Amino acid sequence: MEQRICFGVDIGGTAVKAGMFDIEGNLLEKWEFSTVKSADGKVLLKSVAGFIKEKIHEKKLSDRMIAGVGVGVPGPVKEDGHVLILPNLGLSNFNIEEELKKLLGLPVKAGNDANNAALGEQWMGSGRGCQSMVMVTLGTGVGGGVVVDGRVLAGKNGAGGEIGHILVNENETISCGCGKKGCLEQYSSATGIVRMAKEYLNSSSEASALRSYKNLNAKEIFDCAKSGDSLALAVVEKSCYYLAKALAHIAQVLDPEVFVIGGGVSRAGEIITDTIRKYYRGMVMEALKDTEFRLAILGNDAGIYGAAKLVIA
Repeated sequence: MEQRICFGVDIGGTAVKAGMFDIEGNLLEKWEFSTVKSADGKVLLKSVAGFIKEKIHEKKLSDRMIAGVGVGVPGPVKEDGHVLILPNLGLSNFNIEEELKKLLGLPVKAGNDANNAALGEQWMGSGRGCQSMVMVTLGTGVGGGVVVDGRVLAGKNGAGGEIGHILVNENETISCGCGKKGCLEQYSSATGIVRMAKEYLNSSSEASALRSYKNLNAKEIFDCAKSGDSLALAVVEKSCYYLAKALAHIAQVLDPEVFVIGGGVSRAGEIITDTIRKYYRGMVMEALKDTEFRLAILGNDAGIYGAAKLVIA
């Protein structure tokens, strides 16, 4: 019996990641290439399709061996594949599934990149074996994805899982990039963590190892916190307090089996999950106190795993 294959593609603003999988979820090979920049975003789609066709030819795969191609993009995708706007890719008001299907002649399914990362972790990562899971990605911003009964909860407009823009501090005076004030992203993203640390440093004369760094980043803040630096610890506590608050709100609605914490900031490790858990338990009803918190394990490959899962769900 012929092996069944699928492709998972994650289209980012600077790079496109692609992987070839069997339908059991084993990653057979992966690649990365630069995102084609053009005023006409359809040139980018042609480059993606061309790359996949090249790999199909190189691997001598017949069409009947291929279950399909799953794709992730940085923006909302409706259930039917319609995308309103992807400003970073120069694409707007089009159906990405139909366009790629025309170019490839294969089944195509598309989703938001953060939702795909959540689906990837639920399928073959930290959420494996769980039917319901919420993933939070802590990077430059805060993204997220919700999986219920093994399926991504994308919402009517494909904007489900926008965890980073939950209001957690109604007293904030600084605006978030989304235009609101007091969003989770302002405190728990790498950008927000650095912003808070600088505010603490500027408003205090307290001795801190953070003062020795010229261009402070989130990793250095967590490293200092782990070594007992009190100012760094205060930043981490505040960041995780607001994250716990947002997750407590989500838990009261969804009651997931597990929260998975991913993104670059999650590499700080258990200091994050331990601190979140400490605050979370005091913010939820008794039945929700023991919800699990786990660190993501698929790293930058989560998006291609999730994209591949879209076509074999």
